Amino acid sequence: MKMRFWLAIAMLWVGCSWADAPNGKDVKMVVTAAFVSESGMPVYREIADYVAGKIGRKAVVVSGASYSEADMLLDRGIIQVGFVCGLPYTHKSSEGKYTLLAIPVVATRSGRFADATSGYENTPGKYYSYTIVRKDSPLQSWADLKGKSYAFSETNSNSGYNMPRYKLVQLGAKSWEDWFSRVLVSGSHEESIRLVSQGIVDASSVDSLVLDYDRSIGNADALNVRIIEQLFPGGAGIPPVVLSSKADPALGLQLQQALLDMHNDLQGRKILDKALLSHFASPDDSNYNDVRRMEAAARKAGFRDFVER
Repeated sequence: MKMRFWLAIAMLWVGCSWADAPNGKDVKMVVTAAFVSESGMPVYREIADYVAGKIGRKAVVVSGASYSEADMLLDRGIIQVGFVCGLPYTHKSSEGKYTLLAIPVVATRSGRFADATSGYENTPGKYYSYTIVRKDSPLQSWADLKGKSYAFSETNSNSGYNMPRYKLVQLGAKSWEDWFSRVLVSGSHEESIRLVSQGIVDASSVDSLVLDYDRSIGNADALNVRIIEQLFPGGAGIPPVVLSSKADPALGLQLQQALLDMHNDLQGRKILDKALLSHFASPDDSNYNDVRRMEAAARKAGFRDFVER
């Protein structure tokens, strides 16, 4: 995955003589696993191709990027559009580096599993952090997780890091080590799910969009974990679609309109169905205030950032 990622970046940096090499008319996009799992990346390739095609362009899609890598590509203007996580969005938008293009709205039928209490229909523009354990685990609550092993995707993740960190603040902890005996950084939500499923760690908190998607396609690891808590009933601002501050604003407006109209088109509707989305909604920065509040609460409480050893 990382080899393909850096090869794609090399192509964007230096150009290439291949038939599908990027040119000035291409729309360069980066897709992280904030929306669907790594297994679902082809679905977001379809979204990228559809949206770019609607404005008479071709999409060049870079996948396999961590949130930090996506930030770097957008910051430098190597990539124009990003499907990113809400936590880095709040950081970069405050610096004037990201413009919000559209907010995905999850289809109400997703998340319909016996251990999930989906609230998508009540809170459009939101998603959730699912705290998971192995299906046959006796663990039932965060109280049971004290002294257990835990994994999260990366420190730049809202559902993987920011939301469970806020949960720990509410429980009176000052660090991850206050609650867990061992903490691993997995690198992705899908890897966190695998670590729990295979008994390598006791628990994790993962992006609801990723787990819902993996379950919908019958992923064995996703079906072998159980949700013990959906953190915060109202959820948090869903991973948005953003435009780099170094990209042409006129291009952003064209892409934004294509995204907002996607559900009204038969082809677009079919692609959205695959992604378990209802539609893309108009940008609203206040949708991400809950992400900001959770991070601010951790800072105010003096919660210590995790440092990988």
